[in-house]
Amino acid sequence: MYQVTFRFENSDNEVKAFAAPDTTLLEAARAANVAIDAPCSGNGSCGKCRVKLLEGEIEGPQTGHITPEEYADGWRLSCASKIVSDVTILVPDIASAYQSRMKTADLSSGEEMAIFEKLQADVQAAGVPFANDFEEVLVQMEEPTLDDTLPDTERLIWGVKAAIECEDVVLPYYVVRKLAALLRKSNFAVKVVGELKDGVFHVYDAVPGDDAVPLAGCAIDIGTTTVSAVLMDLKSGKLLAKASSGNGQIRYGADVINRIIEQGKPGGVKRLQDAIIKETLVPIIAAMCQSANVPAKRILRMCIASNTTMNHLLLGVDANPVRMEPYIPTFFSWRNLKAGELGLPANPNARVLLAPNIGSYVGGDITAGTLASLIWDKDEFSLFIDLGTNGELVFGNRDFMMSCACSAGPAFEGGDISCGMRATDGAIEAVTIDKDTMRPTLKIVGGEGQKPVGLCGSGIIDVIAELYRTSIISAKGQFVREGARVLRDKHGMGRYVLAEAGESETGREIAITEVDIESFIRAKGAIFSAIHVMLASLDMDVSVLEHVYVAGGIGSGINMENAVRIGMLPDIDRSLFEYIGNSSLSGAYAMALSEAADEKVHELASNMTYMELSTHPGYMDEFVAACFLPHTDAALFPSSVQE
Repeated sequence: MYQVTFRFENSDNEVKAFAAPDTTLLEAARAANVAIDAPCSGNGSCGKCRVKLLEGEIEGPQTGHITPEEYADGWRLSCASKIVSDVTILVPDIASAYQSRMKTADLSSGEEMAIFEKLQADVQAAGVPFANDFEEVLVQMEEPTLDDTLPDTERLIWGVKAAIECEDVVLPYYVVRKLAALLRKSNFAVKVVGELKDGVFHVYDAVPGDDAVPLAGCAIDIGTTTVSAVLMDLKSGKLLAKASSGNGQIRYGADVINRIIEQGKPGGVKRLQDAIIKETLVPIIAAMCQSANVPAKRILRMCIASNTTMNHLLLGVDANPVRMEPYIPTFFSWRNLKAGELGLPANPNARVLLAPNIGSYVGGDITAGTLASLIWDKDEFSLFIDLGTNGELVFGNRDFMMSCACSAGPAFEGGDISCGMRATDGAIEAVTIDKDTMRPTLKIVGGEGQKPVGLCGSGIIDVIAELYRTSIISAKGQFVREGARVLRDKHGMGRYVLAEAGESETGREIAITEVDIESFIRAKGAIFSAIHVMLASLDMDVSVLEHVYVAGGIGSGINMENAVRIGMLPDIDRSLFEYIGNSSLSGAYAMALSEAADEKVHELASNMTYMELSTHPGYMDEFVAACFLPHTDAALFPSSVQE
């Protein structure tokens, strides 16, 4: 056995572990719970699991992702490096590390709350009231005496019944366990928090009578790459905090298939569940509670919206059948989950609502997002597109809805792109390129003074569209112009430099390569071909579309003109497009606050038709045709031309 010491850039922390001979550094890191992003799950294709050898020996080839100079300086891919002695490894704070860094939103401007207030107004206007059954009851009881020996539980039950009209009161173990000390410390004046349903008051907590902490709810969107969450006041709907981070499971692969495979290995179920619960959700919820000054035990209801595979991995349920024909998940809907059962930091009896799935690859993130899009309340034909690690689509109106999913890969969230990252500080989210000088102008998340770290989804769309518009790349995505910004490796493979090493936050060049462009062309081709096939299956085409809602956390918004230019979205009137942000989180927020919204999402899911694209006879032909800029059929994109 060899000792492996992991040190971290910009940190004094280190982790020591032991590894058997010929174990790769990535395997050792995973066993030691050291987070090294490996979007390709260790097959050597992504180049993002870079580490630096400080001491000792490792064996492994120099790959194309590391230059000879970097290799001589100790840089290695952890997935391709086998341990042959005691070693000390530096885990760098590069773009991959930025992907997993937590970010807490500033709510002081009110912009975030305005989004949710509009959602609340729109959903209520559609006939879905925002209301729940949570109540706070002030109870003043007589103190026990030798003549009044009623036990504490009965004394509290009678006190609640005297304060509100109810037939029965149910006390959980969590409350009974602390009741004796609480009553005596509070002089038998307490505030009882609970839910009144069908005449029965279900108690969640009891606190001192002067406690002013609001009743809190939590909504969470678990994406394959990114996790976002909000904490809100259950009575007013006011946002108390918001946070996001990378999904801790990403080191087991950027896509759901690699994670399902990892789950099937010995101990895999627990590793994947711990990565999302212990490493991701627990810190996010703790950060929000600290920001809002709300104890976690005051979270009385949670709603989680995620895709079908993420739901299975979250609950520790075997997801392998999801990836195997005929693609049957263990469950679509799961009711009556409790926070305590999952080990989530909340009131142990808080219900955890799961937005229902409707297919192996169309999950609760889409059903929740469909609620937020409101296409179910319109007469017009609308298309809802969620751009994430998979591309999911819903088409229809108040009379019918059809959904499907395409394997777009993680490109829209920065995966599969050599300099890709999620839309957090340092991400290039918008790009324009001067046709003559070929110099880029960058818009970076974080504002003035922020140096670039990598490209997020909206920035990738922009840079490819601009490279095509300025004739720097061909319709096949290959570099056809030479210039100071276009460099080639020894094999002639081209790349476009967005930021030189001295201009970036990481001290490394930020460039998009022909391989990156090819990956993204496949992703955008999957989206357009899915739209085309789904409409064709109904004997329709894009001319019927009266509104297109685009969702996904790929940036502050995407340039629709550029999305059309590269053939990702149909060439229709641009005024029909609307970017609606993280609709999955918005839908989860509505479900957490409103019993009626929760029921509505389940109703939408049960009435939605699911189309399995992988078995559709014409889909692959359409996909291949769409893997071109903008498309092999130029007539579909008359406005997309090069300058």
